[in-house]
Amino acid sequence: MYCPNVVMVSPLAISFSILGVAVFSAPEQIIPAHPGTAWYYNMIEEAGPGARLSDESQQEAGTLRVPVVYRIQGQREVDGRALLEFEMHRAGRITTTDLLTVDEHGVQCWARIDENGQLTKFDQPLPIVASPVTVGTTWDFDGESDGAKIHQHYEIVGQADVTIPAGTFHAFHIRAEQTEPGPMTIDRWFMPGVGIVKDVTETKSTSGELLRRITLELTEEPKIAPRPEVKMRPGVNKLTASLGQEAIGESRNEFMSVAPKICARWQGRNLREGSKVRVLWIAEQVQDVAPPDYTIDEATARVTAPDSHGVFTLMRPKDGWTPGIYRVEFYVDGVFEDAAKLKITSSKASRFEPLDGAGPVPP
Repeated sequence: MYCPNVVMVSPLAISFSILGVAVFSAPEQIIPAHPGTAWYYNMIEEAGPGARLSDESQQEAGTLRVPVVYRIQGQREVDGRALLEFEMHRAGRITTTDLLTVDEHGVQCWARIDENGQLTKFDQPLPIVASPVTVGTTWDFDGESDGAKIHQHYEIVGQADVTIPAGTFHAFHIRAEQTEPGPMTIDRWFMPGVGIVKDVTETKSTSGELLRRITLELTEEPKIAPRPEVKMRPGVNKLTASLGQEAIGESRNEFMSVAPKICARWQGRNLREGSKVRVLWIAEQVQDVAPPDYTIDEATARVTAPDSHGVFTLMRPKDGWTPGIYRVEFYVDGVFEDAAKLKITSSKASRFEPLDGAGPVPP
């Protein structure tokens, strides 16, 4: 599911999100919530007079058409609460990460991380899917996020068949209006057990003129799928990564199952003092042990100087490493910077041991 937009009145700074608020009664699962679940959409973005598309290269055409993937990467703890990380992937970038809970209360959005790694919390959870669902139900959200007051009014206006590339769904039609911090209207079609199958969001100026329209249509039913490749941003990498059997020395990408340890090494450049370096140890393809792109563990360290460098060490399990393909991903303040892939060869099975965050090494 998707955490709803909060739209500021600026044609160049309109955030994009597609999470609908619906109501749904237990005991059925509201939406799939297993890590690795992915929703595939076709997105069409149209700009109104004087507004700009989010992709400048398509500005002349006036319309942007691009596939997007919304996927549950894993969990993240915020203020002592375990939240599901719903990542929006587009053209090799993670444009937003919505932090949600899915439980007996429904689906609630607690915070969001933008493409630059900035975490924004709501002062109260925003109900995305509540219970019970009934045509005619209305609800309001009055909250605050990053100093901006938000008012959104929702109504379930009906239930009807909607045909999209993924098929025909008998979905609930949710209509919403936002008056603060800027005008926005939303028409969403929600299918219990599936999620949002279609979404049309229009942002407008204070005078009512259309600034942007974004339409999403589901292309196939949600499924467990590998994480889309996250591409490095050319020219702006703040960190580079390498792997080795020691903290210093030869780099390598293939290890035997008896290797005593694997060192994930990072070198920063022009880092901001106090920035957080986060590393994810991911089982990309390890048969009979973990699903594809399963996050085994993670660790963090704080930057002490612009050219800080450091090592995260994964110690060999007692029975040896499990053979397969793995990768290590590095983030600086929540923004992906680099990754290193490795192969472990042997027939021995093992369990996983936690990462040892060695922290920054003094430059």
